Amino acid sequence: MRPLLTLLCLTLGLTAAEPAPLGPIVQALEVKWPKNRTMHIVCHGHSVPAGYFVTPIIQSNEAYPAGLQAGLRVRFPNAVLNVIVTAIGGEASDRGAARFERDVLAIRPAVVTIDYSLNDRGMGLEKAKANWSAMIVAAKAAGIKVILLTPTPDQSAKLDNPQDPLNLHAEQVRALAKEHDVQLVDSLALFKAKVAAGTPLKDLMSQVNHPNAAGHALVTAALLDLFQK
Repeated sequence: MRPLLTLLCLTLGLTAAEPAPLGPIVQALEVKWPKNRTMHIVCHGHSVPAGYFVTPIIQSNEAYPAGLQAGLRVRFPNAVLNVIVTAIGGEASDRGAARFERDVLAIRPAVVTIDYSLNDRGMGLEKAKANWSAMIVAAKAAGIKVILLTPTPDQSAKLDNPQDPLNLHAEQVRALAKEHDVQLVDSLALFKAKVAAGTPLKDLMSQVNHPNAAGHALVTAALLDLFQK
């Protein structure tokens, strides 16, 4: 079990099953010139991966896609690596699924992350599940490794209420990761664990529904854990 996930599970009393690993991706990232190849990772979703902090300001360099790229380039100095952001602020998974082939599959990435739950609350669980499932199935059919992300917090949500839509969508994303045997970064659980350890939620947020640099760093660290050598 991965180190950060192990700590998180112990903190929250959870158990975790290991999905299909990213081992082949890690091996490819370690290949040296002249046998290496350009590797693309796509971060698909809404305003959080797009880099919005206090709307309309975008701070891409402090958002988790940039953190992932920087961390991977340090870890794999021989890799030709691009983290490409196809996220659009304000978008939900219906539009994300509609443009998935054009904007994601066409890039032929090695890995895609999907992060839409904050905005999917408006459409409900059933429609969101269908959209996420369509993207997951399409990516796997193309040989792309998939990482699902539960939502980062919304300060207006009742995070201690299991029936709050944010918690319900997070639970659905966890279930989708198990159903499709893909990787999961449980962003919401990471934030909850940090708050339980004494950090005020506001210290991890730039505004009501966007993380700040410290919040993005939590997600970045969890993503990097999936690419262990």
